[in-house]
Amino acid sequence: MPDSAVDPVDTVTEVPVAVVGAGPAGLMLAHRLGRAGVDAVAIDLRGREEIATTHRAGILEADAARDLVETGVSDRILREGHEHGGTELRFGGRAHRIDFRELVGASVWLYPQTEVFTDLADARERDGAAVHFGVRGTEVLDVDTDRPRVRFTAADGTRHELRARYVVGADGSRSTCRGLVPEPLRVRYGTEYPFAWFGVLVRAPASAPELVYAHSEHGFALISQRTESVQRMYFQCDPDERTADWSDERIWATLQARVAGRDGFRLVEGPVLERSVLRFRSFVQEPMRWGSLLLAGDAAHTVPPTGARGLNLALHDVKVLAGVLLRALGAEGEPALADYQPLALRRVWRAQHFSSWMTRLLHTAPGAAPFELRRQLGELDSVVGTRAGRAYLAEQYTGWPTSA
Repeated sequence: MPDSAVDPVDTVTEVPVAVVGAGPAGLMLAHRLGRAGVDAVAIDLRGREEIATTHRAGILEADAARDLVETGVSDRILREGHEHGGTELRFGGRAHRIDFRELVGASVWLYPQTEVFTDLADARERDGAAVHFGVRGTEVLDVDTDRPRVRFTAADGTRHELRARYVVGADGSRSTCRGLVPEPLRVRYGTEYPFAWFGVLVRAPASAPELVYAHSEHGFALISQRTESVQRMYFQCDPDERTADWSDERIWATLQARVAGRDGFRLVEGPVLERSVLRFRSFVQEPMRWGSLLLAGDAAHTVPPTGARGLNLALHDVKVLAGVLLRALGAEGEPALADYQPLALRRVWRAQHFSSWMTRLLHTAPGAAPFELRRQLGELDSVVGTRAGRAYLAEQYTGWPTSA
């Protein structure tokens, strides 16, 4: 049989950087490089509409939000996003607000990942950049050389080959690119959590002005927003839970029980539009660079969603990576790539710690003894009851400067 690596193609394109994955991380990297005069072609197995309608994280650090505006992606976040100066922890039947601005002088933005993607895809189209959605048969070849190639079949059936200097794997948590790092050279760290989130999209007004994280003897709940009339909510469940087993009535009874308190707080109810179960795991692969291949975002690391770090980490990766690639393509050459992993991983492991801490702080482990539940309440009281505790949560949640 013919070797697919030498099969005929319809086009061959020379490009400094080929990006496998055209989600927010891949597109933001291509955008940053493009602004500096370096062409980057991005491809993705998924269609543009599929990516734009897959609901994901909704919280951006202030620096990430600012980057969307200052790099010329779009200023829509300023018009349609919602700046949050704090968040609420509910436990022991009471609400406790963590005031980000007062504690650390920072804020976060509620702006769904789908909107970040839409802004970036529109910006790439506006700038006349090459992005191929809905591709198949992707092959990443020769990454152990200085002439790597990416071959794929476009949505219209034509075959293409990208001949690049560097390939970036930004192809998400099910990345095939990370598997190109030889097994003897890679280390994978990770853990699975014994619970998941049951996520619902509901048609109802917002129940609170900011996000609400709730701990109760019944388990965790998160109350978030999407628009003025559509809200996103989650509650802790078994990883094997079936969405078909949950009626609207059962969903609302569960959520109401988990946020109930002496203050009489109740969620505004409405019809459930979508149901999903989101499993939890923490994962990091090292190295994040091998040969001419570099990994970014979920292709290299994933975190539980509790601390809202996933998208922010991915955007930080490509912010660092763009600068490193520009140096590597310029006078410094390949040695510049050595800076990428240390700068990225420092933040990755900080985020792994914070996300794991938040997850274990707020969730009820299956079969937890009464002592553990009381210990959690003591820890929560220590967090909200001292300025140092509140400031720690605020600083971690709002993120760190790129240089930190």
